[in-house]
Amino acid sequence: MLTIKDDFYMNGKPFKIISGAIHYFRTVPEYWRDRLEKLVNMGCNTVETYIPWNFHQPSRDKFLWDGMHDVCRFIETAAEIGLYMIIRPSPYICAEWEFGGLPAWLLKDKNMKLRCCYEPYLEAVMEYYKVLMPKLAPYQADIGGNIILIQIENEYGYYGNDTKYLEFLRDTMREYGITVPFVTSDGPWKESVFKSGYVDGALQTGNFGSAVEWQFGRMKKYIGDDKPLMCMEFWNGWFDAWGEEHHKTEPEKAAAELEEILKRGSVNFYMFEGGTNFGFMSGRNSGKPTADVTSYDYDAPLTEDGQITEKYRLFKKVISKYSDVSEIPLSEGIKRKEYGRISCSGRMDLFSVLDKLSDAVKSVYPLTMEEIGQNYGYILYRIKLADNEKVKELQLEDAADRVQCYCGGKYLCTVQDGDIGNKFEFEEEYCGAVDCLCENIGRENFGTNLENQRKGISGGVRVNDRRCFGFEIYPLPFDEEQVGKIDFTEGFSENVPAFYKFELDVSEVCDTFIDTSGFGKGCIFVNGFNIGRFWEIGPQKRLYIPAPLLKKGRNTIILFETEGKASDEIYLYAESKLG
Repeated sequence: MLTIKDDFYMNGKPFKIISGAIHYFRTVPEYWRDRLEKLVNMGCNTVETYIPWNFHQPSRDKFLWDGMHDVCRFIETAAEIGLYMIIRPSPYICAEWEFGGLPAWLLKDKNMKLRCCYEPYLEAVMEYYKVLMPKLAPYQADIGGNIILIQIENEYGYYGNDTKYLEFLRDTMREYGITVPFVTSDGPWKESVFKSGYVDGALQTGNFGSAVEWQFGRMKKYIGDDKPLMCMEFWNGWFDAWGEEHHKTEPEKAAAELEEILKRGSVNFYMFEGGTNFGFMSGRNSGKPTADVTSYDYDAPLTEDGQITEKYRLFKKVISKYSDVSEIPLSEGIKRKEYGRISCSGRMDLFSVLDKLSDAVKSVYPLTMEEIGQNYGYILYRIKLADNEKVKELQLEDAADRVQCYCGGKYLCTVQDGDIGNKFEFEEEYCGAVDCLCENIGRENFGTNLENQRKGISGGVRVNDRRCFGFEIYPLPFDEEQVGKIDFTEGFSENVPAFYKFELDVSEVCDTFIDTSGFGKGCIFVNGFNIGRFWEIGPQKRLYIPAPLLKKGRNTIILFETEGKASDEIYLYAESKLG
């Protein structure tokens, strides 16, 4: 078992934690072992993962623990390979993950206050921990398992100073069987941040990517000389947002920083392998007009699809100075393939199939996603005007995040970010129903604006300078059930949101990447599985399709595109394209 004194001790002997972050929820389960084996072969003795609350409890009365959600299987696989584990199960994880891991259904409470002692929030956390913690407890190192540390909250010092809340999390985990040591993690460079994240009974660790000697010096000042130093998040790369450049950290620079950390203490690579923001789970950082891209490659030692990089090789060389590196054989023979060009075999626009895809919720005034029980995806608001009324002006009040407006199936405008609240005037006059297609591009995952992340239209819609009432609201979460209703027998109109079908016949299933050139913005479903969003503004130009999502024989790929931009073909490559 692990004890914390002036250093870390494993079974009484000094122990340097050399850990790497792998998010099981960003990697298909069939590849968990491969990624963990490569972690061992780089020289790590520990693996770290967050546990995102919204991934496991999508609604108040529903928990998911199988398939990609089987965190116990991930823990067991790590143990089989000989890895210890650091678990970070905070209600909030940040992680550039949708809403920082918080479940969207919390926002149905219009008075919700997050990450503090607001009783309804604490009750929800308690219900979650009552299920989660007994699952983790049997794997703790002090009873023969491999979990050595558990984090209480995540970078709480950046958010608030409710010590009672941190104590509640600590005590609740103890109540439900957690006995291993606790840690917290915050940025050491600001005293108020580091001190606000502290709670009695937990070791403070730091998150940073450079200036190691100075960062550790600050930490010593706060925690004293009688505690071990650990960088819980060594930022060896960075994440990307739509419309920005692809971030890279030079391997030599990252390796030099790693050496400075290992001279002085322990480390957890953030990330070892980033993985993929499948579905609609990519987050959005505060103040950003766009959300993070689907790829969470992070310029990590292992790429999004598990390939070894120069950074990996240099890190391994540094680690070998501080620990014995014993390689184990890789059990997965992962192949990548360029499947080539595929022609479109079916088209269907959203408006032609809307009533078959979704049952409308009728309301006098607009309701948000959260109010109708929807978490992710899109939501369409339809207003039926008088037969003789023509649309000359349109204005949205309090809407998020990106809204495309149509009248009688004809495009009016796209409203997003700073445009929301502006009045749009049209040279032509339009007649027919007004449709507002809202996209949840991702709830913010960092900062103090978390309570203001409700999606859809929360204010009103003004047509011809008059507020409209009487809405038909169509939820479009594009979950597996809804996607299964798409049959491509309905009509198709150009220049409107539409679905495009492609069929891929394979004799050998391999990893591949789908190029979306010619398409504007949307998401992609492979055999019903949402592999994520695409957007022509980049920097990501291809989406990763892991081989386990394919099958021998015929595979169906469906693109949902919102800008009215489409190509007659797609291309499947063997390599990614970032930047």
